Amino acid sequence: MWMLQHSRLLQGRALRRRGRTAAQCKHHAGRSGEEERRHLRAMRPQGVFLSVLMFGVAGLLLFMYLQVRIEEQHAVTGGDAREHVTEQNPKFHMPEGSKEKKENPLLNPERFSRVLRETSPSQGEGQPSGKTTESPTIKLLEKHQGTKTLSKTFRGMSWPLDTRPLNKSLVKDNTWREADATQEKRRSFLQEFCKKYGGVSHPQSHLFHMVSRIYVEDKHKVLYCEVPKAGCSNWKRILMVLNGLAPSAYNISHDAVHYGKHLRKLDSFDLKGIHTRLNTYTKAVFVRDPMERLVSAFRDKFEHPNSYYHPVFGKAIIKKYRPNACEKALNNGSGVKFKEFVHYLLDSHRPVGMDIHWEKVSKLCYPCLINYDFVGKFETLEEDANYFLQLIGAPKELKFPNFKDRHSSDERTSAQVVRQYLKDLTRTERQLIYDFYHLDYLMFNYTTPFL
Repeated sequence: MWMLQHSRLLQGRALRRRGRTAAQCKHHAGRSGEEERRHLRAMRPQGVFLSVLMFGVAGLLLFMYLQVRIEEQHAVTGGDAREHVTEQNPKFHMPEGSKEKKENPLLNPERFSRVLRETSPSQGEGQPSGKTTESPTIKLLEKHQGTKTLSKTFRGMSWPLDTRPLNKSLVKDNTWREADATQEKRRSFLQEFCKKYGGVSHPQSHLFHMVSRIYVEDKHKVLYCEVPKAGCSNWKRILMVLNGLAPSAYNISHDAVHYGKHLRKLDSFDLKGIHTRLNTYTKAVFVRDPMERLVSAFRDKFEHPNSYYHPVFGKAIIKKYRPNACEKALNNGSGVKFKEFVHYLLDSHRPVGMDIHWEKVSKLCYPCLINYDFVGKFETLEEDANYFLQLIGAPKELKFPNFKDRHSSDERTSAQVVRQYLKDLTRTERQLIYDFYHLDYLMFNYTTPFL
């Protein structure tokens, strides 16, 4: 009996111990779960932070990649969006020396002070034809590999390309003797200027950008660098006729010339095609007195209705440079004054970028990196152009057109017209315009304007 009671007592104690143990386990399990939840709650902000950080890094890398792609594409296309090129320039009321000096030794102010002392310019002066069929993929890769690829490709290339003597075998008429003498003086002057003050031994700019303004005519092996407001519209008409795209230069409309995309540019070829044409084709550039070209561009783009320049440039110029501008002017961008346009031109923080119609020739055609065989001038446009057509063997009946491309009823922009516009500027502003274009004045032997 006693043994039975003792056994039951032991069993009861064992059951109670198991109960307490289970309770303790449950209690510990509860505590462990609570601690784990607290730990997870503590870890959650860290996880969120790491996730945000990773997404931020990924976004930054994507942004950098896209920015590089956009910049490269802009360099390849030359910024040719309705013939508008964006580029920020140095500070308002300061000549463009400091930034450009790093890009090209030609723009060193000290060198140009020597040029001004040592030169006394005068106004009077003095690839196989057909389409290439390269792979689009290879072409795209070549365009986006940049300086590394170019340095390998042109390692054995003489740069700048040597100026060749003009082939005058096709010129049978002695009436071009004076034009020929003038041309040789211009070529020699530019070549000597670049040798003396350029100091350029290799390309310092992206090749595809350097040749982005050059038009190609394969049949007569011609390269023409487009300088807006220096007869470029009629020159493109001539190229279209030479290329067999039109029977006469007089039947081609303004829109067909500028927006028809009938002519091919040099940057559309692969590296081999560019190199071959630069070395074997006749390269021509036509320039104009920088101040006249500037005024001509202003009159064309801002004194006549324009669906692009008024809303894009006009609105931004009026907003920044006209105090208390009326709402109508701010909304449509019409009525920009020449003084306001000059303030925009000289401003390092322009509200809208540079445009090819008033960009410097030294930045459009790179005359000290690409040695042009023919240097024509707007001031003697017809004579120069018709002599050039003789040199390349153009059809005898083809003559350079002398009509005004647009606004034919307006007086042509001349030195007298320019003086009227300059009257609205201070002496300092006139000097700063000259400083802006000083390289073009010196390279092409133009007389320093009366300031």
